[in-house]
Amino acid sequence: MGLITKSDLHYTDYSWTVLKEDDPKISGEPDSTLLNRKEGYEVLYFINKFSEIQGFKNKNSAIKVEKMIRNEVPSDKRSQLNIKTWIEQNWSTSKF
Repeated sequence: MGLITKSDLHYTDYSWTVLKEDDPKISGEPDSTLLNRKEGYEVLYFINKFSEIQGFKNKNSAIKVEKMIRNEVPSDKRSQLNIKTWIEQNWSTSKF
């Protein structure tokens, strides 16, 4: 189980489209798969995977990732890998 669940997410306007468990949007490592920032399952998976990679133990760090995705990551960063890299590079300067 991940660090956070659906009920922990800060934003509540996600769509929750059911995806197969092996869908690359919600399985494996962050890669060139595009991240739909309004799809709850994709965002939740990404946040939990990023938190696991970074060794986060605090839910507040996971919520910071969510807020950064929604408010700070440039719209031209669309793949999971590019978003992951951007968050890593901008973590310490984030307003969240």
